[in-house]
Amino acid sequence: MLKFLKSSSLAACLLASPLAFADLTIPLYHVTASNVGKLAGTVQVTETKYGLLLTPDLHDLQPGIHGFHIHQNPSCEQNGMAAGGHLDPEDSNKHRGPYSNLGHLGDLPALYVNADGSASLPVLAPRLNHLDEIRNHSLMLHEGGDNYSDTPTKLGGGGTRMVCGLIK
Repeated sequence: MLKFLKSSSLAACLLASPLAFADLTIPLYHVTASNVGKLAGTVQVTETKYGLLLTPDLHDLQPGIHGFHIHQNPSCEQNGMAAGGHLDPEDSNKHRGPYSNLGHLGDLPALYVNADGSASLPVLAPRLNHLDEIRNHSLMLHEGGDNYSDTPTKLGGGGTRMVCGLIK
């Protein structure tokens, strides 16, 4: 019993310390015209002192670099279009990428998908610090890459929305 109390006390101290951070898991699904399709995996989001860390555990995806964003609306319906635009609480109307304070807050680093269709490489969103900033929005993976610009194509050229999850 004493061993249990010591380990419980240690766990309580770690949870109360500034080194322990909150996290949540977001299931992502392939988008369809009617709603959502097959599960593509999850993304674990963890608060760190450097920003939100997004750690994917995804599969059955098209290999390559993909645009990755927090979208305004908590919906994945209508081929993902019901998610609206990138999260932009300051109404900047600019797609500048995750490292610029002049653009969308929902712009994340691009996500790399391996040749086998899996993605597990974490990305850091340095402008997002707390889970509450992203709750009640959606997380989207686009078919194309992201050049963090509105030229030559709006929103970095990511194109079609292929995988989406609701952030609760």
